[in-house]
Amino acid sequence: MSRAATAPRAPSAGGAARRPGWAAARRAVLSPALLSVAGALALTTLVMAAAGADPSLAYPALVRGALLDGNLEYTLAAYVPTLGMAVAFAVPLRAGEFNLGGDGQLSLGGITAAALALHAGGSYALPLAGAALAGALLAGLSAPLRTRLGVPAIVSTLLLSAPAVSLASYLARFPLAEPGTGLAQTPLLPEAARLPALGGSSYVTLALPLVAVLTALWLPADTRTVPGYEIRALGANREFARYGGVRVDRLATVTMAAGGAFAGLVGGLIVLGPPYRFVDGALTAPGYTFTAVAAVLLAAGRPLAVPGSVALLTILQAGGQGMEREAGVPSQLTQIVQGLIIVIVAVAAVVRAARRRG
Repeated sequence: MSRAATAPRAPSAGGAARRPGWAAARRAVLSPALLSVAGALALTTLVMAAAGADPSLAYPALVRGALLDGNLEYTLAAYVPTLGMAVAFAVPLRAGEFNLGGDGQLSLGGITAAALALHAGGSYALPLAGAALAGALLAGLSAPLRTRLGVPAIVSTLLLSAPAVSLASYLARFPLAEPGTGLAQTPLLPEAARLPALGGSSYVTLALPLVAVLTALWLPADTRTVPGYEIRALGANREFARYGGVRVDRLATVTMAAGGAFAGLVGGLIVLGPPYRFVDGALTAPGYTFTAVAAVLLAAGRPLAVPGSVALLTILQAGGQGMEREAGVPSQLTQIVQGLIIVIVAVAAVVRAARRRG
């Protein structure tokens, strides 16, 4: 055996980069999601400093406002609808469809659940099923509008959302309104239709494990089933999927309806939880749909990353009040952070696409 063959070789310049552990760590650090969060936080810090606020006081106050001092319960209650709405947006997105009508599906599901709870009686099962069905029907309308009339789902879902929100508002103000109060809300729902609280909590109900289980079922269904593969193929290339035997139009309808069903279910879960009634505007005012869209874009639509990105943005949103109270930084700054994340993700996607074309 020659000396050259037995002598240890010096590591090449790219040797470390080729090691699997180093490569995985490098990909994680340089991932678009992490870079987007870091960029948004850096810009937010600059805005705070320019406004005269102390970031060293603001960020700890934000964390305490979301996770400590008894606020974790409220943050969990906000996490549940945001995660549900994220799945409602992410499922059609995997098929290349944009469901931006979450507010309408949410409101229609909520008012349907309230109507069934008040007039059909029984437990919360029927109102939740009705809420999911209402959301599915509303979102499913966008599929034939695309296939028959050529209206993109991103437009049709938005156009259908406003009438649905208005219809829910009308029903809460007139046919289903609480008599004698003059308020745009339904009466209190019967005890049997209310979701059970968990651990004596005032905010966390059965909605938390229900949404967690449905999200957990979606993850393997996306990656390990034939429909999940077909949905991803449809999202990657519609014509290639059609050539491969995928029934494109039917699958697009199913994914849109599935997303709408999730949004409608979330509306039902909100109404059947505290304060146990449909209050006009209460489902759309917190901005669950906008936060969910930002979270899914931050996660690049990857199912495994969606729960984590939703948690991050929920903490930002829930902790904003604590930041304003303790550090004097307006809570609206957290919405600026979410907007910056979307902008940075979009710019990064455009840059990557330009590099691929180049």
